[in-house]
Amino acid sequence: MKRKYITTSFIFSTLALSILFIFIFFHLQEIIRSPRPNSSKPSTQTNHRFSLLIGILTRPDNYDRRHLLRLVYGIQSSPLAKIDVKFVLCNLTKPEQRVFVALEILRFNDVIILNCKENMNEGKTYTYLSSLPNILPKRYDYVMKADDDVFIRLEPLATSIEPLPRVDMYYGFVIPCSSKNAYVEYMSGMGFLLSWDLVEWISASDIPKMDLFGPEDRLVGKWFNAGNKAKNRVSNKPAMYDYPGTNGKCSHELISETTAVHRLKKWDQWFHVLEFFNVTKELKQSSLYHL
Repeated sequence: MKRKYITTSFIFSTLALSILFIFIFFHLQEIIRSPRPNSSKPSTQTNHRFSLLIGILTRPDNYDRRHLLRLVYGIQSSPLAKIDVKFVLCNLTKPEQRVFVALEILRFNDVIILNCKENMNEGKTYTYLSSLPNILPKRYDYVMKADDDVFIRLEPLATSIEPLPRVDMYYGFVIPCSSKNAYVEYMSGMGFLLSWDLVEWISASDIPKMDLFGPEDRLVGKWFNAGNKAKNRVSNKPAMYDYPGTNGKCSHELISETTAVHRLKKWDQWFHVLEFFNVTKELKQSSLYHL
């Protein structure tokens, strides 16, 4: 009787372990198949031609803006590029920020917190770019700095970048607004893109370190001129521009070939842009909702 009890116990123990292993196996498979929360919408194509990090400089208290942007970029993708979108903050200063931002990180894993004080023209862009080679687990072909009031269309962006050089590349919307000469001054802070070698140069060079205060988009162009860098420059006009009527010659009407629209300060401006580009066109009919 005792022997029969041992045999039965052994059988049940073996069965329980088998069930546990099966559960773990399928759970791991589900994790592997799940899309990463800090990436744009997964593309069906895996042989991407280049990688891009878009760092959106924003403030800790801008929770509603980050929520909108996660929706906007979460439904976009490009078969050409592996694109990651992250929100870039300086040090948190309030107890509620440490809780709410921590929740965002737990859920989305798309926040970078730099060791700096929130500012516009006192070095945040430099801190962002110079920190990346030291904090990222991998390198990207390109890095972009973007504002949180710009709408970027990822597929047109990737298409415009794909044929460009992978080194010494400085891409964006050239200032002054009336110029199409990418070498005349600098790229607007709405959203400029750098090849990885330029990010590494900013991190290592003394030139940027000695010139940190002032309009940061202008300073980036000044650094490159002083260091004889960014010999490959591209200004993507008229596909990048400011929202109609907000900034003189930098603005024009919405166009179908848009890559980026800047100065979206109000909700009605966001609505106008998102409606113009029909961003909800993939929404399927369902008995669960009606719009």
